[in-house]
Amino acid sequence: MPASGAVNRSTLRQQIADALRDEVLAGRMRPRVEFTVRQIAEQYGVSATPVREALFDLSAQGLLESDQHRGFRVREFSVADYRSMVKARALVIDAAFRGVFDGSGAERRLLATHQAALVSVRRRAEEAVRAARGGDLDILIGYDLRFWRELGAVIGNPYITEFLHRMRVQAWVFAVPYLRGDADVCDWLWNGHQDLVEAIIAADGDAVRAVLDASYAHGLSWADRLAAGDPPHPGHGD
Repeated sequence: MPASGAVNRSTLRQQIADALRDEVLAGRMRPRVEFTVRQIAEQYGVSATPVREALFDLSAQGLLESDQHRGFRVREFSVADYRSMVKARALVIDAAFRGVFDGSGAERRLLATHQAALVSVRRRAEEAVRAARGGDLDILIGYDLRFWRELGAVIGNPYITEFLHRMRVQAWVFAVPYLRGDADVCDWLWNGHQDLVEAIIAADGDAVRAVLDASYAHGLSWADRLAAGDPPHPGHGD
């Protein structure tokens, strides 16, 4: 009986963490607005314990900041933070794919082993591209996160997968306030998901690197534009 209770509490903890993360990504929980364990527990109609655990989990993932006396708030990432995320992701992704497309035939083994998974990744890519081109931010975020998590799983290193997922979530948390306030979001959104997965399925290492280089350049261009104040951060009055 105690084991069953532990599983249920753990599941509730994860459900609350997922729900709060979705609230942040939807822009409904904003930086600088503080909240307490009690407020979240009342909002979801649950006890304080799983809420506290979920909030500490999100803090450990870098999405929330906590103050012992005032509660929690969504972390506000700077443009410099975002630029570092882009660079860190690029270094890890480049190293991971270099190990696959190194001329040793590893790409053929990967394709043979993960055919079914790559079919799923391709579907995620198609949906992400469709959402990006249509400017449908909520749908794009969901498919983008699934795309990179599933693609990371194909590489076969769970630590890389988790790192990339965390960086991607943090990047979206940074981007959401800008995107929610910008009328022409299509101008901002990277939509190379399908190009990347098609290059992988074709075992074309040069094409894979070209798409990843384009993604990296897109991220840095985004950071340069925001650093120049185009547009200014929503809500900062500058």
